[in-house]
Amino acid sequence: MLIAASLFFYAWGEPAYVLLMFISIIINYCIGSFLDKDTTGKRRRKLLLAISLVLNLGCLAYYKYFGMLIGTIAAIGGGNLNTAAPALPIGISFYTFQALSYVIDVYRGKIKPQKSLILFALYISMFPQLVAGPIVNYADIESQLAERHTTLRKFSTGLRCFLCGLAKKVLLANNIGPLWSEVKAMPGTEISVLMAWGGIIAFTLQIYFDFSGYSDMAIGLGKMFGFHFKENFKYPYISQSISEFWRRWHISLGTWFKEYVYIPLGGNREGKWKLIRNILIVWLLTGLWHGASWNFVLWGLYFGILIVLERMFLQKRMKRWPKAIRLTYSLLLIVIGWVFFEFSSLTDALSYLGILLGARGNVLIDAQTIAKLEPYTVLYLVCIIAATPWPKKLALSLKRVPCNLYKIAANAYYCALIFFSTAYMVGSTYNPFIYFRF
Repeated sequence: MLIAASLFFYAWGEPAYVLLMFISIIINYCIGSFLDKDTTGKRRRKLLLAISLVLNLGCLAYYKYFGMLIGTIAAIGGGNLNTAAPALPIGISFYTFQALSYVIDVYRGKIKPQKSLILFALYISMFPQLVAGPIVNYADIESQLAERHTTLRKFSTGLRCFLCGLAKKVLLANNIGPLWSEVKAMPGTEISVLMAWGGIIAFTLQIYFDFSGYSDMAIGLGKMFGFHFKENFKYPYISQSISEFWRRWHISLGTWFKEYVYIPLGGNREGKWKLIRNILIVWLLTGLWHGASWNFVLWGLYFGILIVLERMFLQKRMKRWPKAIRLTYSLLLIVIGWVFFEFSSLTDALSYLGILLGARGNVLIDAQTIAKLEPYTVLYLVCIIAATPWPKKLALSLKRVPCNLYKIAANAYYCALIFFSTAYMVGSTYNPFIYFRF
């Protein structure tokens, strides 16, 4: 039933690419099975692993990076190639990484291959986290695939988690997002410094609530069906360093790159220069994973360089800084990073960055700025508070009140979330999922 639901769910958005995902399932299932049977022949095991890497990464590269490659070749040659890039299958980055982690773990002997094709297909195609993660490691849910225990309490917990994610996405991300869309579309000469900051901060909040909201929905749906997916976000905007930010943001992706790229390259065990090399390789790949455009490469290397600087020089010094300074340092660099993330043109990104820093002669504030930002004042405040642990701490403290009163208030809160979220979706056409394109 879950496989049928997953295939129906995927086909609703991408009917043409269900077959592609099914081929990926068959190939990786067979390779995993062959790796287990051939335990003595190292060459054959390496060959099978190489085949899996070539097929999985080759498919991902074709669908995701073909257009970028052709465009780069054309730009270098001074020509114009009118070859259309293939449409990007939804969620291909996520299910490809899951398939790769499974095959690599079987090769390493960390897990036994799944004998049931049905259960392996469920692992790859599970609809709660199929299209936008989190990336689920096979070892974490191996036992849950074969046997799960669902109870009304677990279903209720999952439903509450789902509703919180839905509200993050629909009530917060979707409402703060239009401000950034408006500011981004304006000519640079008409944007005041304050409006530029207001716009990029709106995107900073939008992308967090968009992606963490989807992750919460996936985790909640998983709980409803008896699965336990690991947390994917831990209040990243309260981080006091860039390294900490990436331990809190998109945790499943960071864990994947650490386990399957950084550590195999040698991690931090082979000296300072190889450590720097390994970090930069990981962040180059992290940038590429997010999109087939050179701005994502620059964005990845930007954070890679910042993390290298922290590891080499800043980490010890930062411990002596006041907490407020460390928090401000992190937030400023994170917000600047989102500028490179959002603008595909380096010229546009640097131009917008110049406005933020007051280096392009734009006015500090004008009447248009007040008119655009004022309606969002309350929403800014709600989003900022919601991006911190304060609401959770408040909810925990309220548990001390009489039990029945707390339950009534909690149930009323979740009923309000589903009512207003549904009302918004019915009445609005603005509903982008930013991470669908990755």
